[in-house]
Amino acid sequence: MIKLIASDMDGTFLDENERVPAGAHDLILRLREAGLRFVASSGRRFDTLCELFEPVVDSMDFVASNGAQVVVAGELVDLEVFSHAAVRRLARVVGMFDTMHLALFDETRSYLLDDEARFEREVDKNLPNPVRAFAVPAPQVNILKASVYCDDAVMDMAYILTRELDGDFVFAPSGRKWIDVMQRGVTKATGIEQVLDAHGIAANEMMAFGDSMNDYEILRMAGTSVAMGNARSAIKQIADQVIGTNAENAVQNELRKLLGELG
Repeated sequence: MIKLIASDMDGTFLDENERVPAGAHDLILRLREAGLRFVASSGRRFDTLCELFEPVVDSMDFVASNGAQVVVAGELVDLEVFSHAAVRRLARVVGMFDTMHLALFDETRSYLLDDEARFEREVDKNLPNPVRAFAVPAPQVNILKASVYCDDAVMDMAYILTRELDGDFVFAPSGRKWIDVMQRGVTKATGIEQVLDAHGIAANEMMAFGDSMNDYEILRMAGTSVAMGNARSAIKQIADQVIGTNAENAVQNELRKLLGELG
């Protein structure tokens, strides 16, 4: 029996305009009334997720910043901060290539280590509150996530970053030209594990939705894994089922079916 729903946001739960579809807030409330927890699992930071789900924030849980921020029943239960030394190593490697551009994020700001014009905003890489930075922020600044924008050859750049910094980070292509930089040992799945533990729910009692490589671990651990029609090929291969696209509000349709099954 499914007791918890974990859903990625961009390319999955959000529509093609990066908005919460009409009626989705009410759907989350109905899930809660039926005894189902809903978890927003995203590369987005907690503050931006709160803006999207403001009417129902108290009725759901959050795994934000690719697992670096975990909020259960309104309480921050985990905050994973990047090593300052590791971030400096990352900036040094990115700086070796004129086709890569680094963005770092704390809880409210986006630090751009290149001119803003060099970055193309895309899905969850909307760079809220951008600040032009000419060096890695001081150690007192808590960096929660990082992303690398590539002018071209994303897969080549991901390979290079992995070869240079495999001991520090995991690199996952995201969108067309971005690479998500994740702390080794911190993923959406490690965040979801904490949510499951808090509610006493087993992984095989979870349904998970996703479309990108940073959803891989969650889909692998879920009792029921669902890939979007617009998902990357590898994600479709490891999912139990493939549904429609986010533009078709396919996640919301599946949740309505689930509620219908619950009576």
